[in-house]
Amino acid sequence: MKLVLLSGGSGKRLWPLSNDARSKQFLKVLENDDDQMVSMVQRVWSQIKANGLGDSSYIATSKSQIEMMQSQISSDVPLIIEPERRDTFAAIALAATYLYSFQGVSLDEVIAILPVDPFVENHFFESVKQLETVLRSSDADLALIGVRPTYPSSKYGYIIPEEQDTDTSDYRTVSRFLEKPTEEYAEELIREHALWNCGVFAFKLGYVIQLLEQRGHSIHYEELAKQYNTMSKISFDYEVVEKAANIVVLPYEGYWKDLGTWNTLTEEMKNNQIGWGTISHDCENTHLINEIDIPVSIIGLSNVVVAVSPDGILVTDKSASPRIKDFINYDQGPMYEERQWGWHRILDDQKYENGRCVLTKRVCIKSGKNLSYQLHSNREEVWTIVKGEGEFVQNGNFMQVQAGNVLHIPMKTLHSVRAISELEIIVVQSGVEQDVNQVVEIYTTWDEVTEHCIKL
Repeated sequence: MKLVLLSGGSGKRLWPLSNDARSKQFLKVLENDDDQMVSMVQRVWSQIKANGLGDSSYIATSKSQIEMMQSQISSDVPLIIEPERRDTFAAIALAATYLYSFQGVSLDEVIAILPVDPFVENHFFESVKQLETVLRSSDADLALIGVRPTYPSSKYGYIIPEEQDTDTSDYRTVSRFLEKPTEEYAEELIREHALWNCGVFAFKLGYVIQLLEQRGHSIHYEELAKQYNTMSKISFDYEVVEKAANIVVLPYEGYWKDLGTWNTLTEEMKNNQIGWGTISHDCENTHLINEIDIPVSIIGLSNVVVAVSPDGILVTDKSASPRIKDFINYDQGPMYEERQWGWHRILDDQKYENGRCVLTKRVCIKSGKNLSYQLHSNREEVWTIVKGEGEFVQNGNFMQVQAGNVLHIPMKTLHSVRAISELEIIVVQSGVEQDVNQVVEIYTTWDEVTEHCIKL
């Protein structure tokens, strides 16, 4: 069995900490058994490996998240790259063609799909492993995992099985699906032995490959990637699962939670405060997550989340937090991004009447890492090194740099820097707004820079 972890979602539901470059699965707000702060993707990937599934697992993610995924998991994590976001049908179709045409996986192989944001105990993955047996023994098109509800939730979709019969197998035949019923109706569904749909399912690879052929899509990974922008933006649930003729579900009894919104995420945070600030003692069920260097005080407010980042400030009642995506429509790019080499944070972005634009950012390069050897076509930069030591190359000229040094990098000047110890740099980039800036990268590794770019 092959497992594909879907991790290409956007960053709206946990704004302002999440954005298009750092989606919810990368936020380090959970704690592992060693009391280290980890992200959703780090937590679930460690569980996948702990349950012996690491060598047969892949992560499907968007092109913009490659560096962050490699930074948080490892540089050799097996990735299936989506050219752009087009919902789960396209993502799973692309993953299927990757396994079939690029990895040579048999059409009879069982493929399990797992979302990146469930909060589960380790034994949940025993049910994931069991999906292969269920699919083969039932001869179904799809085998799902359904969580036995602990309360009548109106937030989740429900899987309604056929009426109970004398069948003693572990799985049930699916009758129908229902998305987010009222709490009253959910109570009735639970009496009918309905299950929460946790988004985990399995199919034989040939099932999806055949679907793609029937719909005129390429079954070869590279070709489908080129045609990706023509695929429908629709979920796999709506496009495939709810239209399939033969579906079974494996009930799971155990702890499960979707960490897709602030109210559910904060329920799994061990501490109610991350970052600088104060929560008064008369606050109940209140959380503060602050990523900037300005203190935040919360006084006398209960059942709220206050989240602060360079992208913005959110103050919300927890019960209202799922509505956030309806209010976030700000015309700005990500103000904070993690990269494989470190991170950068935009401090100021100004445009002036004379057409000049000035962008100021703080850049951190981790020890031993480097920026690519690159040039800016229409921007000049001034670097002020505020922390650490490094090696700097500009148009082939090499020099040692350290805190206190100021470097001027004119337009169209090749340059790179490597951190000997962790480097922090204040970068002021300026130019004319109408002159679109292009970043041209020549080499990415420091070995390439030293071999080809340093004058002897």
